[in-house]
Parts: sequence; structure tokens; C-alpha cells
Amino acid sequence: MEIEKLNYHLPPELIAQKPAPKRDGSRLLVLNRSAGAVIDDNFSNICGYLRKGDCLVINNTKVLPAKFFAQKTSGAEIEGLFLSQNTPDTWLVLLKNSSRIKEGQTLHLLDRNKKPFCPAHIEKKLSEGQWLLKPDSSSAAEEILGDIGFAPLPPYIKRPAPQTEHKTDSERYQTVYASLNGAIAAPTAGLHFTEKLLEQIRAKGVSIAQLTLHVGVGTFLPVKTETLEEHKIHSEWFSLDKENADIINKTIQAGGRIIAVGTTTVRTLETIAIGRSVKPASGQTNLFITPGFEFKITDCVITNFHLPKSTLLALVAAFAGLDKILAAYRYAIEQKYRFYSYGDCMLIA
Repeated sequence: MEIEKLNYHLPPELIAQKPAPKRDGSRLLVLNRSAGAVIDDNFSNICGYLRKGDCLVINNTKVLPAKFFAQKTSGAEIEGLFLSQNTPDTWLVLLKNSSRIKEGQTLHLLDRNKKPFCPAHIEKKLSEGQWLLKPDSSSAAEEILGDIGFAPLPPYIKRPAPQTEHKTDSERYQTVYASLNGAIAAPTAGLHFTEKLLEQIRAKGVSIAQLTLHVGVGTFLPVKTETLEEHKIHSEWFSLDKENADIINKTIQAGGRIIAVGTTTVRTLETIAIGRSVKPASGQTNLFITPGFEFKITDCVITNFHLPKSTLLALVAAFAGLDKILAAYRYAIEQKYRFYSYGDCMLIA
């Protein structure tokens, strides 16, 4: 499939730079994928579209404060993104504007007030701008990032001075049910839920199952090939335990719908599908869902609006139909919905 078929024009002013004042105050575009009809609503009314006996499946990954700043001995500042703990004392990182950095060089990690925190040594250069970095500290990566890191917002959300928005971003770029550290991007469809809304959903007789998929750096990578088939999808770690697999399977057996919150949840469910059921499992998934994919588990998707020519737009196009999803996006643009991570939401049913 030509990637240009997943293109659309978005006025820059519709890219949400801040979250809605209230989590559930976002707008909700409901798309009936059979008829292609759309309804305008508010996310606080999401419960009205759920039925007793349904199962809402959420991704409980927790976003690390993975964005950090460092300084060269020359005084020049570098922006970094923590990817993973490569060894007990070595980080795998992305470094921005790193063309003049060399192996063996020493940087200083900076705290949130741009003061030196600790030295860090450049151990090795890897491909695609990735480096191995060794902080001169006995503390674990999560502990260091807890002192110096910022929410790893995607590049289209501008934060010239991230410390001024740190408190808001560290809270709002995280779901209320986040519990397992490991993501370097938020499962953004879940950002709209509040504890009160989840209580209302349970009270309606909708079960809630949890799984984990640690959203990785591939989320930021655009498709640069001319066709989807040429693009190499990223791998991400996932896990679903027996207790939550049983909740999902019992819902299916009773005739209820499986409502996936976010594309990360969809990928996980469809990765572990065995016919019309799931099995407990953990590991890496590189499942690439594109138009023509046969969904086995997912009946409805709650999702934000995605970037043009992206793997996530390909996934929702596979679920709703390319023409219908693009028509819904054109409508959302006409109605001035807010787009992307901090933007409004869709329910595709």
C-alpha cells in the first residue's frame, strides 16, 4: 500500500500543545464503522456507548521521565532521550544534535534547574543516533531520571522551557491507572480517563482488564518508505497475565464486546490471539497492522487522532476502513477537533 494514501493535511493550530483543562473534558468523535456515520460528543459521556457485559482493556504502562539534558565541556547543551538500561550501569539513549559527539567524551547530566547533576561518559556510538552512556552514579536509571528527567513529549508538542510545564506534563502525560514503569511515550487514548469515570464504567457492568505494553521509541519514527510493506515496524515489550486473560475470554464467551483503549492495546490483543480468545503471554511484539488485517479480538477502539503517513493511522484505517477513517479525520478538522497526544479522542465502534 502506498504510504501517500495515508496522508492528510492538518492545520498546525489543531495540534494540541496542552491537555484539556480536565482529563475527561476532551471532545469525542464516535465513528460507526459499518455505516461511516459520525457523532460529536464529549469524552465524559463515553459510558453511554458501553454496554453491560462489555470489557474495557487498558494498558497500564507507566511513562518514565525519559527526556533529559546534558552539557558538553564547551558549555553546549544536548537533549537526550533515555531508551533503556542496557547494563546495570549503562544507558541506551538517543542524543539530539550529536554529530560532534565522540566516544570517550564526558558530558554532565543536568538537573531540572540546568545545574550539573553528575558526569556521564560516552561509551559507544550505535546506529540511528543511539549511544551508550554511562552515568557516574551508583543510582539506578529510574532514580536518576526521577531527579533530572522530564515527560518525553513528542516533538510536535513544543516546550522551549520544559521546567515551566514540568508539573503539569508529569501528571497529565500519564494515565491515572499507570503502574508499571517502562514506557517512553504515553498510551495517549488512556489519558482521558478519570478514576470517577472508571467507577461509572464498572458500575454499569463493564469489566476492566489490564495488560502492559511499554511504548517505545518507534512511536516517534515516521514511515519514510514509499509503501507500508517496505517499512520495518518497531518491537515493544508486552505482558498479559492469566487473571486478565480470563476476564477477556469470559467476556467473549458471554457475547460481550472487547473495547481496546489505544492502539498499543490493540497490538497486544491481536498479537496473543488464538482464534477468538487470548492466552497469557509476555515478550516482544512487532505486529504490523495494516489495511487488510483480520481482527480476531478487538470489537471497538478508543483512540486519539494520529499523524499522517504513520503506522498508527494505518492501524485505525485497517480497523475502520481507509475511506471512512480519512472522511472522519476530514470532518474532525472541519469541526476543529484537537489532534495528537494531548488532543481529542475517537471511539470507533
